Amino acid sequence: MAKFRISLNMEYCRSADKSFREGVKIAAELGYKYIEPMVHTGWGLLSEVDYFHSFSMEEDTLLMKEICDSHGIKVSSISGHSPLMKPEAAVSRLTRSIILADACGARFVNSDEMIKDDWMDDKMAFEAMNYTLTKAEMVARRHKVYLCIEPHGIYTKTAEGLMQIVNLVKSPWIQVNWDTGNSYLAGVEDPYDGLMHVRDSVYHIHAKDISMEQSEMERGSVTGTPVGCACGEGMVNWDKVFEILEPIDREIFLSVECGKIDEAERSIKFLEKVLGNRLIKD
Repeated sequence: MAKFRISLNMEYCRSADKSFREGVKIAAELGYKYIEPMVHTGWGLLSEVDYFHSFSMEEDTLLMKEICDSHGIKVSSISGHSPLMKPEAAVSRLTRSIILADACGARFVNSDEMIKDDWMDDKMAFEAMNYTLTKAEMVARRHKVYLCIEPHGIYTKTAEGLMQIVNLVKSPWIQVNWDTGNSYLAGVEDPYDGLMHVRDSVYHIHAKDISMEQSEMERGSVTGTPVGCACGEGMVNWDKVFEILEPIDREIFLSVECGKIDEAERSIKFLEKVLGNRLIKD
């Protein structure tokens, strides 16, 4: 039976203009034991003045762990989303994300294919992604960190397209980060059929719920969304999600993706209740 740990994607405090340090502190106060930080290269103005939670990979790789340790928090995964079709950006970004994850004791880096430029046809797009993932896999293999691809873009909006990218490089270190909200919003296929299709490759989950209002406005017209509503308050059938995942014999992180602090608080309470004995309590 699959077992789960609950984490919190740091996007939860973006609209509150909180820094990484403050976001970690609040996450701990809400009862979370794990977080999924977002990272960037270079130096971001808003992060430097403590108005944004993204963590610069120019910092000492152990600084993130030091901050988390001070609040009794661990890093579950790194949100290292990189444009797979732009190797000149993605290879370096994914490489550094994987190294940072390993330094923090995390075993997962999450990404999607991101944007395809109009001048790029499908053949060129997949050749570029193949190159990016080939380079990134070498690093992931050395550091024993899983690179997990999620549904969020033009190709990954279907389970078949998602697996086509995952299988570009045959490696146990490239797997799936299933996003419950993005797969629902895309509206191309039944999200639960999609999850069943990719189940054997699911190593990480973005626990994202979609409000009825957002569903009515955007379902079928977008391929993803940054954050959702509180888990249990939207359109996702969580009982069905966990029923599909139940036969998997491994631990899986559920990284909550919501947009507000109070939603993060309600999400952990909901997930703890619905998971029952499937929840690993640290």
